[in-house]
Amino acid sequence: MGKETKKGTKGPNSKYITRTKAIRKLQISLNDFRRLCILKGIVPREPPSRKKANHGNSAPTSFYHIKDIAFLAHEPVIQKLRDHKIFLRRMSRAMGKQEWGRAKALEENRPTYKLDHIVKERYPTFIDAIRDLDDAICCVVLGASLSQHRRIPKADLEDCARLSAEWQLYVTHTRALKKTFLSIKGIYYQAEVMGETVTWVAPYQFMQKIPMDVDFRVMRSFLEFYKTLLGFAFYKLYSDAGLVYPPPLDLKKDAMGGGVDAYRLQPVGGPTSSMDVDAKVNGNKKKKVDLGDGKVLTSKQVQKTIAAMEVEDEEEEGEASAPLDDALPSTEEFIPQPSKTSATDPSSSNLITLHALANLPTSTSRSTKIFEPYVFFISRESPRHILEFVVKSFGGVVGWPITCGSGSPIENEDDERVTHVIIDRPLPDPMSEVDKERRRKKKYVQPQWVVDCVNAGKILLENAYAQGKTLPPHLSPFNAEGDGAYDPLAPEEDEDFNMAPPQPEEKSKKRHRRGKKAAAAAAATAAALQVSNPTDADAVRKAELEAERLGIEPAEFDKVLEKAAATNQGGEEGESEGASEENMAKMLLSSKKRKLYNLMKRTNARKEDEKVRLQQKKIEIAKQKKRTGV
Repeated sequence: MGKETKKGTKGPNSKYITRTKAIRKLQISLNDFRRLCILKGIVPREPPSRKKANHGNSAPTSFYHIKDIAFLAHEPVIQKLRDHKIFLRRMSRAMGKQEWGRAKALEENRPTYKLDHIVKERYPTFIDAIRDLDDAICCVVLGASLSQHRRIPKADLEDCARLSAEWQLYVTHTRALKKTFLSIKGIYYQAEVMGETVTWVAPYQFMQKIPMDVDFRVMRSFLEFYKTLLGFAFYKLYSDAGLVYPPPLDLKKDAMGGGVDAYRLQPVGGPTSSMDVDAKVNGNKKKKVDLGDGKVLTSKQVQKTIAAMEVEDEEEEGEASAPLDDALPSTEEFIPQPSKTSATDPSSSNLITLHALANLPTSTSRSTKIFEPYVFFISRESPRHILEFVVKSFGGVVGWPITCGSGSPIENEDDERVTHVIIDRPLPDPMSEVDKERRRKKKYVQPQWVVDCVNAGKILLENAYAQGKTLPPHLSPFNAEGDGAYDPLAPEEDEDFNMAPPQPEEKSKKRHRRGKKAAAAAAATAAALQVSNPTDADAVRKAELEAERLGIEPAEFDKVLEKAAATNQGGEEGESEGASEENMAKMLLSSKKRKLYNLMKRTNARKEDEKVRLQQKKIEIAKQKKRTGV
């Protein structure tokens, strides 16, 4: 007879333990356990049976897989957390005894730890890290907008502001921004980095109120990991783009409110990239150097001399290496080889090679250059940080008043180089001659025009977005196509509503008579459709009286009645058949999946009702505008 197995030690439910048991097994506190789970990416698991996994106890609790807990037990950070507790205990004792020398020595040897190895564990490849940048950037951007508070260290806020600026600089430089949306929650952005989409939301530039019901220790644990992750990712992205990381900071501009513009993108071994922007704004001004005796040296002459020197050097190198070049092939061509595993693994025939990656088209497309021919001036009431980021990401040049911060290449809207003025205040009443002259030379648009141009991928007409006008609907570019959602730009489905201009009186009367006859025929058809059973004499008689009152011919009514009865009968059979099949399918589902299915049906019905309501509201608004002549 075999040994008796103890209950609860085998089976799928025995692989899960509660959070309390996990903490006892690791011998750490609850706060340290939460921090470790956040850093290592460990999440609670759902056992097959919560009651069996908890040995008959049905109290709500969190379960973890025993392999995850064993994975945490070998983490070196645990020992650092224990050393930190010992440090706090010794520091408290030294401070209590007023041993200031010992306290200073302890502070200088405070235990610290790094998270580099955890980043490498969680993201074996760089693409995996790019796919997980959404939450990291959202957290960093949110931290950059917060004000200093006792619950949030100042160093964390400064790191968030720096990382947020570095991300915006990279997106602007590589023209990676694709979509943006101004919502109530904030500004949604979506960029494409190395073929992966990164979506994040940034709050508006308002004073943020620090909530008291948020556990900032948990938030700081996330932020601690995200800072390390973004440091790795940004260094790789900047290096691939040929830029110095971290980008140098102009302390003078930063002190004067320069914001992101206080950072400068510097190529590796080259001058700062800000020279390109300055050259574009200043036009084709030639820099001159006075050599004395009436001689002047221009930048164009210097460039020609350097180009001639480079050509001579190439010719000399070509003559020196000619025999070696003749012996070797000029270019190394890629020779495709058949895959040895293609017969067993069909997916191996589509492997990406280095030659294919080298021939990929660049990410800079025509839609990322839509603002290149224009120079924008942002008025003081418009959100400068949002518009500056969006416009620069699509090739435009931006200026703003000196009161909004330093570093602006254009500080006056009367500058001749300005083509568009982004303004968000009503028209002056009355308008002076100076304002009229400005509007004849420049386009005055509201901020939504910039975002709608980006989402459309082209320059839209400025008249609909002019200063003081009611803006068109601002649609989200993130909605999936074909999901049946309400589209404000779709044509109205109501046949009775006609937006045609008024007709002469005779045509109006004829159309009214035709409409009356059509309405009568529709009413008769509706009455006939209510007759589900042609043998029901009372129902048929009521339908006949209704048709006679409306002036419908008996022969026409009989045809409609036959068709309606056949349709109703077939419809009822089809509905009963479909309902029975749906009920049978629902019976085969589990309880959890059945609830999800019912929730999905209710959600779809609610979306459909909302769509109908919005369409009806749109029709009513259009009718009101037609009546009032607006």
